[in-house]
Amino acid sequence: MMAKDYFVKNMVCDRCIKVLKTEIEATEIHVVDIELGRLRLEIDDDATLSIFKEILDKNGFSLIDSTEVKLTEQIKITLIKLLDHLPIELEGKLSVKLAESIGVDYSKMSKVFSFTEGVTIEKYFIKLKIEKVKELIQANELNFTEISQLLDYSNINHLSSQFKTETGMSLTQYKNEHKNFRNSLDQII
Repeated sequence: MMAKDYFVKNMVCDRCIKVLKTEIEATEIHVVDIELGRLRLEIDDDATLSIFKEILDKNGFSLIDSTEVKLTEQIKITLIKLLDHLPIELEGKLSVKLAESIGVDYSKMSKVFSFTEGVTIEKYFIKLKIEKVKELIQANELNFTEISQLLDYSNINHLSSQFKTETGMSLTQYKNEHKNFRNSLDQII
């Protein structure tokens, strides 16, 4: 039996991997490999494929069949992984980092992403960074300046203005109100 790669939309965190791995392994489907956005499975008939699709569907995932959507998910996963390892180390521009990581010309990535998501890569990355800022504020271990440095902001004012634009509140308001207005990563558009 041949293993085949299946690309999955909205599979953007370790919890996603755990849920899918557990549910798939409870069936007769053999999981060869699993990582963000991709599963390598041994599926040899339509009935088994149907079971796999049902598991995806009931957990809020779906198979990606178009190359454009596949590229968009690769971009999202690359950006999410970038925020997993702080401080962010771009060594230049985000566009260069993405082009190197994915192996696709940035102008093509940018057009495809904007078309499929209705927002630019840069705007999406800002939204991801703001969610990371919320997470770091809630952890209550770093001050705002340290957070801005970890997330590659040129200064605290830049972070403050972006945070206010995205959330409608200042960093201090967010921290003092002990709000938990975080969005799950698969819901960010």
